[in-house]
Amino acid sequence: MNTAHRKPLPGTALDHFDARAAVDALQPGAFDRLPYTSRVLAENLVRRCDPATLDDSLRQLIERRRDLDFPWFPARVVCHDILGQTALVDLAGLRDAITAQGGDASLVNPVVPTQLVVDHSLAVECGGFDPDAFAKNRAIEDRRNEDRFDFINWTKKAFKNVDVIPPGNGILHQINLEHMSPVVQVTDGVAYPDTLVGTDSHTPMVDALGVIAIGVGGLEAETVMLGRASWMRLPDIVGVKLTGKPQPGITATDTVLALTEFLRQQKVVSAYLEFFGEGASALTLGDRATIANMAPEFGATAAMFYIDEQTIKYLRLTGREDQQVALVEAYAKHTGLWADSLVNAEYERVLEFDLSSVVRNMAGPSNPHKRLPVSDLAARGIAAPWTETPGQMPDGAVIIAAITSCTNTNNPRNMVAAGLLARNANRAGLTRKPWVKSSLAPGSKAVTLYMEEADLLPELEQLGFGVVAYACTSCNGMSGALDPVLQQEIIDRDLYATAVLSGNRNFDGRIHPYAKQAFLASPPLVVAYAIAGTIRFDIEKDVLGTDAQGKPVMLKDIWPTDAEIDAVVAASVKPEQFRKVYIPMFARGADDGEKVKPLYDWRPQSTYIRRPPYWEGALAGVRTLRGMRPLAVLGDNITTDHLSPSNAILLDSAAGEYLAKMGLPEEDFNSYATHRGDHLTAQRATFANPTLQNEMAVVDGKVKAGSLARIEPEGKVTRMWEAIETYMARKQPLIIIAGADYGQGSSRDWAAKGVRLAGVEAIVAEGFERIHRTNLVGMGALPLEFKPGVNRKTLGIDGTETFDVVGERTPRATLTLVIHRRNGERVEVPVTCRLDTAEEVSIYEAGGVLQRFAQDFLESAQAA
Repeated sequence: MNTAHRKPLPGTALDHFDARAAVDALQPGAFDRLPYTSRVLAENLVRRCDPATLDDSLRQLIERRRDLDFPWFPARVVCHDILGQTALVDLAGLRDAITAQGGDASLVNPVVPTQLVVDHSLAVECGGFDPDAFAKNRAIEDRRNEDRFDFINWTKKAFKNVDVIPPGNGILHQINLEHMSPVVQVTDGVAYPDTLVGTDSHTPMVDALGVIAIGVGGLEAETVMLGRASWMRLPDIVGVKLTGKPQPGITATDTVLALTEFLRQQKVVSAYLEFFGEGASALTLGDRATIANMAPEFGATAAMFYIDEQTIKYLRLTGREDQQVALVEAYAKHTGLWADSLVNAEYERVLEFDLSSVVRNMAGPSNPHKRLPVSDLAARGIAAPWTETPGQMPDGAVIIAAITSCTNTNNPRNMVAAGLLARNANRAGLTRKPWVKSSLAPGSKAVTLYMEEADLLPELEQLGFGVVAYACTSCNGMSGALDPVLQQEIIDRDLYATAVLSGNRNFDGRIHPYAKQAFLASPPLVVAYAIAGTIRFDIEKDVLGTDAQGKPVMLKDIWPTDAEIDAVVAASVKPEQFRKVYIPMFARGADDGEKVKPLYDWRPQSTYIRRPPYWEGALAGVRTLRGMRPLAVLGDNITTDHLSPSNAILLDSAAGEYLAKMGLPEEDFNSYATHRGDHLTAQRATFANPTLQNEMAVVDGKVKAGSLARIEPEGKVTRMWEAIETYMARKQPLIIIAGADYGQGSSRDWAAKGVRLAGVEAIVAEGFERIHRTNLVGMGALPLEFKPGVNRKTLGIDGTETFDVVGERTPRATLTLVIHRRNGERVEVPVTCRLDTAEEVSIYEAGGVLQRFAQDFLESAQAA
């Protein structure tokens, strides 16, 4: 920590670092023109940057230049158990590698405080209509994940600076919002802004508090954990001016789905958004968090709101200590982070969005940015009249109706609206259709307390929305098994079955293997569709049922008023509920004195946790970037779900066959996500999504969907895993050719690990999603970008070619992709090297993040 620019913070006994003085010393008055993001980054530089490079780094912010890298040191790393566990598995493997080379493994620890919340392991095997669903689902979770939880418990004791919140307590982002983030940190008598990276795309949810929090891949998180700076260039900071106010009956979900469509159209990929204006000022913190949560669906890196009275009100509401709340207000007002201090902030681009223009929305059927006004369902051909056949589901049946995900369960107004709608539906005698698997998975236990206080939880339970978990469930593909009879009916009749959920992701194949598509909706709409039972239904105009007097009941008849929602929230949501939940959760217990070995005792038969192979096999060899054959030729919008799905493992998949061979019963296969600590299982998930369209997999003249590849030069179309095994045996270097937005979606590192372990040395695409590109670099895979107007189609690539990459790898250099066609023709194509910084070049050349750290660690140990 530098001492220059350290000054007392008025009204407190603490010091702070005066970023305003440092910036204005270089250009008088410049600080007042800086956006919020730049002000927080400036403070971080003043406090942590090498004094010799500080002025140059600050000028990057002042002059809005993007030609140099500067360091950013996040205060925390937050992880859910899937990516957090795999990151810690990597560090445990790193300890083994360090030991093998004569180093002291116990010195390999996270340097930055790391918080891991076990929230991604539970599947909703028992729906919300079972009063014992929570206990049953937790018992199944513990049984299936015994190996994983043993490892996680070891990490608590073996590594320094790791805190673990055990399963059954809530979702990482909601716990972060409601308790973990102090907004202003204090270390050694110095106050400074809370900042963090998290191993989940939706880490930006806490941006709603004015905290810079961005989602990163597990590999980038490991870099930060180990004390290395996260190097960046000044991001594109876009102002989003919100005007007007939502119309009556419009939820925060409706607003965020409309914003997602709007911002995707405005091309804000990788940008930091800053919301301001009268519309933003009037939004509750819960509404802001619903918006900030979906930053990755906008394509953005962050979605910031300024600190203001709404922030302070929320901190008090969620039970933060009075002293901390006072510190946040004093610090923000003195250092220029309070909303009133940002009236002169300048943006290169300002977008304007009228909140009053929002109508009742859904998103679907495959992407969160495909907004769908519910009134348009019939016009778009998705909804159609249907007649219920006794004993059978209708086509378009809603088989999953889930109130889930931190996106919405963080927001008391959304939850109370769902509860009031349920109450009104019960009074009218409406019921959930019997084929609908309904569930309520709140992001924190505080939700249950205030819903009980409002006497609304029993109303939801009556409709089948009892609490099944405090975890990330259906949104993460953990919807659990269907009733076998219903599942067989879907298969036999080839039904178009769907899911409706209050989540943030609805990619094809993600929510449930038998839900062909899925729709995102507000919590009250989820309840309404459970009553309707089908997506082929005009929820605004069609009759949901009849009351005791035979009178038709429509959505408008049971939808609660805004005044009623606000009155219940005001009366029922209380600070003591949050204190009751979080004080014991974060209480420091006495040290039990148990010591563990610095090296983990790997279980040889485990299909969940296995020593990582990053110093052997394909990763130990030299990357020649010569003679590469395509593993896949792909179109636009390839998601990390295509690259490494997270949903349930089926018996006829490559992973399912492996697990069966290892002795696991099919009922305990669990999800792909939970097995990512075992590379032998996780490798078999590579491109295992049944909706994959590999343009090389041509059967009878058409591209066949599925986990398929074509082995060359034989030209044999086969299952993807068989192709990977064949190429691995041949030691054949591979390449992937793709379209635009490659790697969008969740920030899962296995989307990069899987292809790299298969032998993929380079990926050439028209564009990359930010997090996935950094994960590729972290695995030692080379991301290359076609120049504008050039793509796989203009080049006529069909997968029979081999490829070389030629040129010196420097940040964003132009390299040459050499295409060798089967007929002997040679084509040279300029491509952009997407190693964007000198640090990334260094990581790539070492073979990846872990290899780079091991080299540096051993060199420093020898020097000492």
